[in-house]
Amino acid sequence: MFGASWLNIGSFVLGGIAWILPVISLMQHNRAGRRTCAVLSTGSFSACAISLCMQIFYTDHLVKIEDWSALMDTSHAVALVATLLLIVTIVLNVITLGVYYKKK
Repeated sequence: MFGASWLNIGSFVLGGIAWILPVISLMQHNRAGRRTCAVLSTGSFSACAISLCMQIFYTDHLVKIEDWSALMDTSHAVALVATLLLIVTIVLNVITLGVYYKKK
């Protein structure tokens, strides 16, 4: 059970990283080139994907231990937050890529 709680913590941290990387890229867009933008964007999408994967693993853990009340209590919120994470990550990266490719 202790190990499963790390899935939520890791998912939260990686979700934050997925949002922070494009912001860092935007803050240094005058100093950095396209390669840096591409690396940070790839890192952002990767962090988002791993974060969502960790949530899937946590849901699988709840199914394996048959904690149906936890699944019923949290499934809607997890789906909503996962959707929000994905949409915001995509929007931030599209804005970042737009700024970089408009500049050149």
